[in-house]
Amino acid sequence: MDKANKVFIATSLDGFIADKNGGLDWLYSVPNPNNEDNGYVEFMSSVDALVMGRNTFETILGFDIDWPYEKPVFVLSRSLKTIPESHREKAFLVNGPLTEVLKQIHERGHYGLYIDGGSTIQSFLKEDLIDEIIISRIPVILGRGFPLFDELPNKLEFELTQTKVFLNQITQSRYIRKK
Repeated sequence: MDKANKVFIATSLDGFIADKNGGLDWLYSVPNPNNEDNGYVEFMSSVDALVMGRNTFETILGFDIDWPYEKPVFVLSRSLKTIPESHREKAFLVNGPLTEVLKQIHERGHYGLYIDGGSTIQSFLKEDLIDEIIISRIPVILGRGFPLFDELPNKLEFELTQTKVFLNQITQSRYIRKK
């Protein structure tokens, strides 16, 4: 596993990760008759745990699907007090300054981390704790919604290392943090 904090996320052409109501239906606007994974399985093989915020965790719990992760999930939250009984061996509550949270996760032997969820990604970026970003652009303009990026205290430079096209519609670009 890489020792890196990585983002794998889809956005609209105008940079939103959810519509104005928090909806994600637009993510499926490109027909995918063969259920291609668009690089997700390969990405997941490069990480050994996930870090997500409470909102993302609760959104996933609300989907009518089985728990989609085989790897441990660390849920960042100041307000959540416990993980639901059904997910206690799959998800773990963490909070505090991000450097301390990362130290706790690293002490458990997890170094290649998938950082997921808008606010969580923004928090990691604000502290310059993202090493790699993979963005899949869905060819739709939402006009309003929840943006992937927010104001940062400093400019962060990344280098484009790869671009792929999936389903003849979705462009996926991989960026590595220049330090």
